[in-house]
Amino acid sequence: MIVLGIIHVIFPRYFNWKEDLKNISLINQQLMYVHTFFVAFLVFLLGLLCLFSSAQDFSTPIGKKIALGISIFWGIRLFFQFFVYSSKLWKGKLFETIIHILFSCLWTYFTIIFFLLFY
Repeated sequence: MIVLGIIHVIFPRYFNWKEDLKNISLINQQLMYVHTFFVAFLVFLLGLLCLFSSAQDFSTPIGKKIALGISIFWGIRLFFQFFVYSSKLWKGKLFETIIHILFSCLWTYFTIIFFLLFY
């Protein structure tokens, strides 16, 4: 998750936001950057939590609630992978299909692991 959070730094350049966003209002431009930052920051912090916590930390009542919340977060992200993002973004494109499959597996893994920590 730490790496995933850091990867967000390249999104504006990789996805050509400077060009693509110039036709929308300033507030919408800034929302893209600000929300991307906070999602990346949250994912980074979740990674740090996992890195510096043990399974025992998640066995406490509050730890179980945190694990459930993280599981729900990644479960919703997995849902979006299949039902919000269009398959036109990856179908027929080798690199994008590989990324789609890898991230689908990653979201599934996170959802299951954190649910098991809750359970």
